[in-house]
Amino acid sequence: MSWTLMIHGGAGRLTAETLTPAQHEGARAGLDRALDAGSAVLAAGGAAVDAVEAAVKVLEDDPHFNSGRGAVFTHEGTIELDAAIMDGATRKAGAVAQVSATRNPVALARAVMEDGRHVLLAGAGADSFSREQGVEQADLSWFATDERRRQFAELQASGDTFDVDMKYGTVGAVACDAGGRVAAATSTGGVTGKRWGRIGDSPVIGAGTWADDVCAVSCTGSGEFFLRVGVGHAIAARVRLLGEDVATAAGVVMGEVTALGGTGGVIVAGADGEAAWHFTTPGMNRGRADSSGTRAVAVFGDE
Repeated sequence: MSWTLMIHGGAGRLTAETLTPAQHEGARAGLDRALDAGSAVLAAGGAAVDAVEAAVKVLEDDPHFNSGRGAVFTHEGTIELDAAIMDGATRKAGAVAQVSATRNPVALARAVMEDGRHVLLAGAGADSFSREQGVEQADLSWFATDERRRQFAELQASGDTFDVDMKYGTVGAVACDAGGRVAAATSTGGVTGKRWGRIGDSPVIGAGTWADDVCAVSCTGSGEFFLRVGVGHAIAARVRLLGEDVATAAGVVMGEVTALGGTGGVIVAGADGEAAWHFTTPGMNRGRADSSGTRAVAVFGDE
C-alpha cells in the first residue's frame, strides 16, 4: 500500500540571515506535525483529499506560517483568508477568499466542495456560508499575532503600500493515496498590506491549486504571476499531454513564472507516486513523507 505526501509552508527569502533560530526551528516543527497528520490518514488507507486537508489544518493553526493563525494584516488592519482544495479523482473543488472568521479556511473550502453548488465563495457570503455549515469560527484575537502586528507597523512606518517579500508564507499539501488518487490543498493570508480586496492565486483553481487524474499541485509565491501562468493547470497539462515527469513539468512552468518576473515554488504529487518540489527563491518551507519510510523536512535552499 504505497502513498506519498508533500507539504509546503511558503517560499521566499528564507535564509539563516533572515530567520532567527527560533523561527527556523518553529517552522520545522510545524512541518513535522503537518506530515504526521497527513501521513496518519494515508497510512490508514485514507483518501488523498482527507490527507491534504488534515495536513493544511495543522499548518493553519501554526503561527509560524501565513495562513489562519499568524496570517498577515491587510492595509486596513484586518485579516482576510483564502483557501482551496481539489480532489483529483472527481475534479470536485472548493475555494474561499476574503474570509475573516473561520478558524481553518481549508475546512470551509472543503465544505464548499462537498456542498457542490459552487466552487468559489468570497467575503461576507463565504463567512455566512461558514456559519450555516457549522464550520468552527474564530475571531481576530485567534488569528492576530504579535509578530504580524510588528510587521504591519513596520510596513506602515516605511510608507510602502504592501509587502511581497514572502518571508513567511502560504501553506499547502499534495498527496497520492494507495489507490493512486491525488489531491491538493492551499491556504494563505496573502501579502502584508494588501488592498482593494486583493486575491492571489491560492484559491484560484488551476492557478495556485489543482488536481486531476495525473497530478496534484499546490503553489506559493508572487500570486499575480502564478495567476497569469495558470501554474497548477499548466504543470498538469505538461504531464498529461507531453508525458513529462512531475519534476520536469514543474521546472518548465516555474521557468515561465520567472520569465515574467515572479518568484516562488510548487509541490507536485503524481498519480504514479512520484513527487517533486521546485522553487526559485532562497528557501521554501517544505516536507515529504511516503510509505517507504522516506521523510524529510527543510527550510533553506541548500538542505
